[in-house]
Amino acid sequence: MDNDTSEFLLWEFSKIWELQIMHVALLLILYLMTVTWNLLIISAIVCDHHLHTPMYFFLMNLAMQDIGSVSAIIPKTLFNFLTNIRTISHSGCVAQVMFLLFFLSCDISLLTVMAYDRYIAICNPLHYEMMINRKACIKMIAGVWTASLLNASLQTLFTFMTPFCSNSINQFFCEVPYLLKIACSDLYVFETGFQIFTAMLATGCFASVIVTYMHVFSAVLRIPSVQGRKKAFSTCLPHMVVFFIFLFTSCLAYLKPTTDSESHPNFIITIMYSIIPAMLNPLIYSMRNKDIKVTLLRLFGQKLLFF
Repeated sequence: MDNDTSEFLLWEFSKIWELQIMHVALLLILYLMTVTWNLLIISAIVCDHHLHTPMYFFLMNLAMQDIGSVSAIIPKTLFNFLTNIRTISHSGCVAQVMFLLFFLSCDISLLTVMAYDRYIAICNPLHYEMMINRKACIKMIAGVWTASLLNASLQTLFTFMTPFCSNSINQFFCEVPYLLKIACSDLYVFETGFQIFTAMLATGCFASVIVTYMHVFSAVLRIPSVQGRKKAFSTCLPHMVVFFIFLFTSCLAYLKPTTDSESHPNFIITIMYSIIPAMLNPLIYSMRNKDIKVTLLRLFGQKLLFF
């Protein structure tokens, strides 16, 4: 292995041309779907003043972060394929790690905040406007972005602070576990600490969401109206589905031991945590939300009948 790390050599999908095309086509389709659907959500919320409420404010931020997370990795992958190269510069690798960690941290934090928003809306509806007002929303989003930036900065700094013995990364983008795998120094303690920190962060968010939704479902079951219970469940259940898909697959990707083989299973796991949740967020919320569907149909007409 070449230990000149002025640039890194990324994983080659396959030496068979047809399989390369299949991998890249899958990434391109998922990327275009993710960006398009999230842009539609942002457009609907921005253009309709009726949607200028806390719930849609959080949803718009989630859509922005989803676009950012997929854009941190897929465009470079597509560019490498089109130009027939497999390399990424050292600075490009640092930027990719930084942005990906930032947007993934934002996602998990914001999904936790959105669970709290639904808890207040359902369990304390009379105090909702007082507790979740414009100022509170801005503070929560600022907290999400600040904490995520700090987390991403520290993890990126610790990842690149040691030299690397190889420049070959067994992944199609710069991912922290695979970078730690090729580091020269004995990073067993750091890698263990990194995994523990990631597990604690995920567990904290998981526990917060579980406790929040236990209170939500308890309150929903006390609603006398069947229609009211149905509406509350239809709002919360999609949120939980997206959250748990993202949390489970990201923990699997970052906490499992890295290997020098079985790259195709790793590819599938990576797709599951880095792209699929970002693609599902707008789809689930659009399919379940009449206000957004009406706004999109008014903005774009019959072209959006697939919603």
